[in-house]
Amino acid sequence: MTLKAEMTVAQHVQTALAFLDHSDQEFVDGDALQGSEKLWGAASHAITAIAKQRGWPFGKYRARAEAVKRLADEYGDPLLDAYFSVARQFRNNFYRDFMEDEDIQDDRPKVHNFVNRIVEIVRESRNDEG
Repeated sequence: MTLKAEMTVAQHVQTALAFLDHSDQEFVDGDALQGSEKLWGAASHAITAIAKQRGWPFGKYRARAEAVKRLADEYGDPLLDAYFSVARQFRNNFYRDFMEDEDIQDDRPKVHNFVNRIVEIVRESRNDEG
């Protein structure tokens, strides 16, 4: 048995952005559960990318939540933490299917903004490295 190679920062970014696109299609197709799972996956991969890039822990949910808090403090951007909480609602929605359609429509852009902002930070950090 061979072990799959660990994903790189760039692969986590690519996966996060792909999951955003896939989530949109799932919602268009009427599959809110799969759309919710893909939104959470996008957020999780984006957080993993920045945490991995910075050498922060990321393997557990709590570590990813802490990474978001660190970024929110570092950038003076409380929306990062707030939108991470929204992403978490989509994670919970996948398991419990509790979100109303109106809430889904209102909150999806927040997760998109969160993922895109994290990706922007990853790319800025990479450019700062040389």
